[in-house]
Amino acid sequence: MKDAVFPSLVFHEMGYESAHFGQGQWNGVAILSKVGLDNVINNFAVGEPDGEARIISAECGGITVVCVYVPNGRELEHDHYQYKLRWMKQLKQHVAKIAKPAGDVIVTGDFNIAPNDIDVWDPEALVGSTHVSAPEREVLSDLCAWGLTDIYRDQHPEPKLFSWWDYRDGGFHKNHGMRIDLLLVSDSVAKRTKMTVVDRNARKGEKPSDHAPVVMEM
Repeated sequence: MKDAVFPSLVFHEMGYESAHFGQGQWNGVAILSKVGLDNVINNFAVGEPDGEARIISAECGGITVVCVYVPNGRELEHDHYQYKLRWMKQLKQHVAKIAKPAGDVIVTGDFNIAPNDIDVWDPEALVGSTHVSAPEREVLSDLCAWGLTDIYRDQHPEPKLFSWWDYRDGGFHKNHGMRIDLLLVSDSVAKRTKMTVVDRNARKGEKPSDHAPVVMEM
């Protein structure tokens, strides 16, 4: 949503500081915090600014938090796919610019990439599609190699655990989904993480998102 209509006052009354970077009805990212919200950065801190509102960063209680909405990619032959790969490479540069692997860092959001075959309901059905292609997984792996751990997968090694299900054809009830909403954390944060969970109940509500919240507790 546009910044002008973001409900900052509502969140303030609930005890949250908030920062929002929005663009029309399609793109937008936000960070809410009860432990402080400093050094807010809209867009990338390095390289050319993105023309879409897809990344926001801030310091929250001493933790560098980067919230992302990675481009979808659409199709492997589409220009948007190349944009997605460039975007992920710039994300790694951004994180390296504002944080250090030895610090407290969380990079989270909708990555539109399923890291491995166990993160999709049927790998064979998705051959030739975005979200599962080797170049996408490679740029995600490169980001993690900077010093980040996929903490949900670290705590839940079993397959068929998803965060997104297509609205069509009863995908949620059939558990035909993908795990594309990630919590990537530095080693110091990983060591202090008590639990992670995908809140499937939120997906069962009236007019839900096709994504379920992914939660971690430190």
